Amino acid sequence: MLDFARAAAAVGATSATLEKTRILGGYFRTLDEDDLRRAAVYMSGRAFPPSQRRTLGLGWSTLSKVVSSVSRRDEAELGEIFRKHSDLGDWAAEALDGSTQPAPFSLQDVDATLEAIRSARGNAKVAPLEAMVRRMDPESARFFIKIVSGEMRIGLSEGLVEAAIAEAFGVPITQVKRVHLVTGDIGETAVRCKRGDFEASSVTLFQPVRFMLASPVETPGEVFERMATGKVWTEEKYDGVRCQMHRQASRVELFSRDLKETTAAFPELTEGAPSIGHDVLFDGEVLAHRDGRVLRFFELQRRLGRKKVDADLRRDVPVVLVIFDLLWLDGRTLLDEPLTARRELLEGLGLEHPYLLARLEEATDPEHLDRIFAETRERGNEGLMVKDPLSPYTPGRRGLAWLKLKRPLATLDVVVTAVEWGHGKRKGVLSDYTFAVKDTQTGRLVNVGKAYTGLTDAEIAEFTRRFLEMTVEDHGHVRLVRPEIVLEVAFDSIQHSGRHLSGYALRFPRIVRIRDDKPVEEIDTLERVAELYDRYFGEKSEVALSEVAET
Repeated sequence: MLDFARAAAAVGATSATLEKTRILGGYFRTLDEDDLRRAAVYMSGRAFPPSQRRTLGLGWSTLSKVVSSVSRRDEAELGEIFRKHSDLGDWAAEALDGSTQPAPFSLQDVDATLEAIRSARGNAKVAPLEAMVRRMDPESARFFIKIVSGEMRIGLSEGLVEAAIAEAFGVPITQVKRVHLVTGDIGETAVRCKRGDFEASSVTLFQPVRFMLASPVETPGEVFERMATGKVWTEEKYDGVRCQMHRQASRVELFSRDLKETTAAFPELTEGAPSIGHDVLFDGEVLAHRDGRVLRFFELQRRLGRKKVDADLRRDVPVVLVIFDLLWLDGRTLLDEPLTARRELLEGLGLEHPYLLARLEEATDPEHLDRIFAETRERGNEGLMVKDPLSPYTPGRRGLAWLKLKRPLATLDVVVTAVEWGHGKRKGVLSDYTFAVKDTQTGRLVNVGKAYTGLTDAEIAEFTRRFLEMTVEDHGHVRLVRPEIVLEVAFDSIQHSGRHLSGYALRFPRIVRIRDDKPVEEIDTLERVAELYDRYFGEKSEVALSEVAET
């Protein structure tokens, strides 16, 4: 484990992608197959590979209890250390320094401990976790806690782990990605690449495939520049949750964007599976709808994360699956087929409710695409997915074959009321800003969201200095500040929220610019937020199902 920790620390110490790949590839070459399988999974920030669908079920309270017990530090001291690092692994390393009895242990020991934690229930998870932590030196503890918390934070994406495997064993990166697609397991991928075993070439049902991703664009003109094609296909970008549906005979399983199983949350989709009449793997979007109309995401949230959905919730928030791709049909893998062929097969299935096909339109130039975009926004959708009709399905890749065209509905001028210390690359700076608008009825400022993107590192550093001087209440991780800094923020949508006194929350807000030229007295109002909500997201904005999808 110490070798693992040293390699991870070296990866985290450099910002150069090629150097990260070189360091990790060199480490992978030193491992036997069993440890290689484990190390590849751990380096990708997981305790278990997604294909195994196992979770530790370990929360902050258990971690805190163990670190407190071993370090003999009280809650206040541990809190102060955490605020210094804003990273669970770094926090544990400092807190435990000098309090453990280090002894040699292997990645196999780590694997056994993780399984013991997973299989234990409730407070019984403390014992195996504490036993391992007591044996660790601070550097090993740092990365063990990163693994169990799922927060590696060393600038190492799964794509970089794939690149390191390619580097370690002299395998083309395209081949590594292909094997990873088939296995769904980065550890197994590493072992197969070490062996030179590239025979498997088909998707396996009920082993979730990584979703194909889209790159963002700002204008219709940019779409045609990037795709360099005479025509594109468009689908409306729905306000739902991505879903992969695997069906074979009587077995049906659903998976979310992060490859977690979500079957229990949407029983309508499993109950309707017999009507499909084929064994399939669909890529689509779950939407809430009632009385033939698609509902806002706010309604769908009531269904997410449920292990059981009662009759009342099913009646209040029923769902459909809007399908836009077909990856596997009756034993045949379709990933390398062009989108045109996959769509033709999809249309030939004759799907019935609760399965619908995504609305498809063709655009031949930027002006045409702009018209389609305006129409879909008027119908209340987020924007457009734009696709190359000849593209294959490339799992896990964010390339130029799929693009997403989204524009903010509007921007709001807001004032910062609270700030938070960042974590990871933003450790040590105040980088998360809660912001408010003015309620003209009461004269108060009411929060409507929090933004942490849109500023440069230099701007964040300067804001950190200013906010430290403007702090009126210091709550450790969070500071309340004098409402003086005005920002212009863009956002994708607005939803009702019980968290904020305003009753609203902006979804996906990002900072457009700093408005040093605008006094706080001129920021936007709660009435303006309500007006935008009613126009785009209220009951009148719900989209007729016939306008969203067609079979």
